[in-house]
Amino acid sequence: MDKPRIGDGPVTLAHVAERAGVSQMTASRALNGRSGVSAKTRREVVRIATQLGYRVNVAARKLSNGRSRIIAVLAPDLTNQFIGQVLIGAGEAARKVDYEMLVYTLFDESRRSHDEVLRLLQQFADGLIAILPRGANDYLQALYAANMPIVMLDHRGEFAALPTIASNHYEGATVAMRHLIELGHARIGFLTGPDEPGAAADRLLAYQHVLAQHGIRVDPQLISQGDFTQRGGFEAARRLLALKRPPSAIFAVNDMAAFGALDAIKDAGLSVPHDISLIGFDDIPMAAQSHPPLTTVRQPLVWMGRSAVNTLLAQINGIDVASPRVVLPTELVVRGTTATMRVRERVS
Repeated sequence: MDKPRIGDGPVTLAHVAERAGVSQMTASRALNGRSGVSAKTRREVVRIATQLGYRVNVAARKLSNGRSRIIAVLAPDLTNQFIGQVLIGAGEAARKVDYEMLVYTLFDESRRSHDEVLRLLQQFADGLIAILPRGANDYLQALYAANMPIVMLDHRGEFAALPTIASNHYEGATVAMRHLIELGHARIGFLTGPDEPGAAADRLLAYQHVLAQHGIRVDPQLISQGDFTQRGGFEAARRLLALKRPPSAIFAVNDMAAFGALDAIKDAGLSVPHDISLIGFDDIPMAAQSHPPLTTVRQPLVWMGRSAVNTLLAQINGIDVASPRVVLPTELVVRGTTATMRVRERVS
């Protein structure tokens, strides 16, 4: 039989095997991450495949051995730093076990139906990590019915039986509120998120509980409806600043809302933390770069991404997930937007 010649058409597995001096079965095992191949041989086969421009047919690979070694991620918006940090952790964990990530964004849901998107992901991926926006009930229905391993990120409510990775929002908000009270603040505003079960509701509940624990009346006027966006935080903070007795500190539902509040405070001719203390939640990269740097509650976003991949791989490998909901700890990060309340405000 003639040896395969490069240049006669697309580079094939036979070309890679011939150049590496191994059998096609060994080359296939090396490229698909299967056992039975030494690390040295695997590196050499991968090097030659890359050099020749060989591309693995993912669909064919999945048909042949049931594994594509691809993890799909369904996410609403890659410009969101929260999601970006989660993807960093997920990517790190995937690469450690020779998996790749396929990220599908939901910028324009009208282009494909939910079932079409899931069929596409099922064709190419061994499992799915879903970071869904609020109100994505159609996707949740399709995910629940899909015959593939799935892990949700911080999901609450319907279909809660799906494995979920989250952080402890109540604990984080409790620590944030105690920090403000220890600084002497009693009139503390809260910028809320969506009025539904989940992270925002947990943080609001902690706000109310900590005030009550310290004998401070919960003033409904100090709870200003917003969302998770900078614009929403700006509008919600403006309403608080317009009160006859504005707060001496503001706790924002997340960092983006806190950045909006920072803009509103500056627009009102006030300064942070000299006039008003401000605290956020998430600790996205921008938090350390704002002026002044934002005091916030750090969610372990990179860790959440790693944990999501590890939980998904357990499902892919047929291992029972011990708990459907993994809750990771948070941490208060004190920077430059919180300070002791000024004496004149305390007695006013």
